[in-house]
Amino acid sequence: MNKIRMGMVGGGQGAFIGGVHRIAAQLDNNIELVCGAFSSTAEKSIASGKMLMLNEERCYADFDTMFAAEAKLPAELRMQFVAIVTPNHMHFPAAKAALEHGFHVLSDKPATLSLDEVKSLKKIIDKTGLLYGLTHTYTGYPMVKEAQTLVANGEIGKVRKVIVEYIQGWLSESQDADNKQADWRTDPSRSGISGCMGDIGSHAANLVEYITSKEITHVCAELTAFVEGRRLDDDGIVLLKMQDGIKGTLQASQIAAGEENNLTIRVYGEKGGLEWQQQEPNTLTLKYLDKPMQVLRTGGMHSARTASYTRTPMGHPEGYLEAFANIYVSFSQAIRDVESSEYNANKDYDFPDINDGIRGMALVESFVNSSNQDTKWYDLDQLLAD
Repeated sequence: MNKIRMGMVGGGQGAFIGGVHRIAAQLDNNIELVCGAFSSTAEKSIASGKMLMLNEERCYADFDTMFAAEAKLPAELRMQFVAIVTPNHMHFPAAKAALEHGFHVLSDKPATLSLDEVKSLKKIIDKTGLLYGLTHTYTGYPMVKEAQTLVANGEIGKVRKVIVEYIQGWLSESQDADNKQADWRTDPSRSGISGCMGDIGSHAANLVEYITSKEITHVCAELTAFVEGRRLDDDGIVLLKMQDGIKGTLQASQIAAGEENNLTIRVYGEKGGLEWQQQEPNTLTLKYLDKPMQVLRTGGMHSARTASYTRTPMGHPEGYLEAFANIYVSFSQAIRDVESSEYNANKDYDFPDINDGIRGMALVESFVNSSNQDTKWYDLDQLLAD
């Protein structure tokens, strides 16, 4: 069985997420990076490819050149899919070009810069029939998959309440111009209409819908830019209404000084609840009304589905890179099935797709639109006035 051949757009010298994608893709010896357009600067792109020891002829100045050249190569040599790991504003043009040249796409989230763009992208995906995946990383953790399975099997009863928090502190000070990652994330032209909520709040919302298998239907949001002069939100609080009467809260912040990457979700049903934290990803806690709390650990006796995404025995931690790799594993299996004519559109390949991308952009826009309205706030002074 040959390795799946991958190209990359973005992720060159000085980039953070490109290296994460490359490690994740190659972790299971299933995927090989064969080409790339790694930077918006031609010289830097080619230099990045050489640094990665790629064939110099397949280190391209830009993604348009790469897609055109790769499409002309023999089928057994050309890349089969492209990973897009650029800032948000380049996700749509790169994905569009890749699909139109006949390549599957796995993109960093969000899918596009706006809801209109992601709807346009879905039309292209439907027209070409090609695969599209989105790296909502946290759905790749084994214990997140176990949580989804337990909820679906009724372990905690009918879900009533969800509380999700994604708290960071790395943008507590005005460092945007001195930090490459902060610079584009706080720039509306490259990040989109939201900062914190678009960046990490969307992950939190996706995790809620993934574990509960229920959609968010209504939101009431308050977004804030605490750092003076910042053009996009760095903090947000959202009330959620979901299918089947589920209620919840979502908090996201990048100005919670001292916090690292504290993503936590709690789901409560009629019979009990569960809790998972990204900073302790190998532990899933189950709490019940009528029996002792259980602590489940990665590598234990879990569902076959969870076990299939676990690589190491109990007590050997798996984390962020492995969660990323699980999305690559699922996506590459879908590619293999497509190319062997065994692909089944009704099969759950278990990677986020364009529909998740559409929901993500719709949720971010709903957060922003809700925050821009004042009608949700009741003024206590009206009650306390003489």
